[in-house]
Amino acid sequence: MLPLELQELTFTAGGAQIIRGISARIEAGPRSVILGPNGAGKSVLMRLCHGLLTPSSGRIVWHGAHGGKSVDMRRHQAMVFQRPVMLRRSALANVMYGLKLAGKSRSQAELRAMDVLEVVGLAQHAQRPARVLSGGEQQRLALARAWALGPDVLFLDEPTANLDPASTQDIEHIINAIHASGTKIIMTTHNLGQARRLGDEILFISNGRLMEHTPIDRFFKAPTSAEAASFIKGEIPWQ
Repeated sequence: MLPLELQELTFTAGGAQIIRGISARIEAGPRSVILGPNGAGKSVLMRLCHGLLTPSSGRIVWHGAHGGKSVDMRRHQAMVFQRPVMLRRSALANVMYGLKLAGKSRSQAELRAMDVLEVVGLAQHAQRPARVLSGGEQQRLALARAWALGPDVLFLDEPTANLDPASTQDIEHIINAIHASGTKIIMTTHNLGQARRLGDEILFISNGRLMEHTPIDRFFKAPTSAEAASFIKGEIPWQ
């Protein structure tokens, strides 16, 4: 379904323009990190791309080939939020739910669900209620639930923002495993260290505008915008 093209995208809410004329082309392959200070519009941009919000103007175009057939692009993507929503059921049933909606039989769904729970280190908690798991475990479960569907693209909105360092490391390992499996990663963060660890390219957002779209090494070594240079130095306050 890639590349994804954003064409003069804007979004206004409550009289405030949050996204201001963003244009970009996001290709398959590299891990794309949407970086910027808090309040820059990163999460809103991601929700627009995922289809959770409708642009005020501009277009979002998926250019992937699907044999000439009309395809619901949302069926080929998934998203994990900062604070995952857990269903009132077991960890296993949380993963199986989406698989059954996608048309898998109960036996197929259970087999696939157990496979991904094993990979994310939660197989031993398969029968535990999802809502009693720790914050880090719930985020791993949310990743497993999304990964189980085999999405072409996985959107991650600040996936470690509320986690301790050990849990953050676990999540980052899983994200790398998902990337290695062939799923395109598009994620937001305001954490420079995490951007270095997980990014192949940077889309730097400031005040709702896309200031830079560049490979990770070039961004940190030679940013072309004053806003990016200041952010790297820690001079832009988080809002």
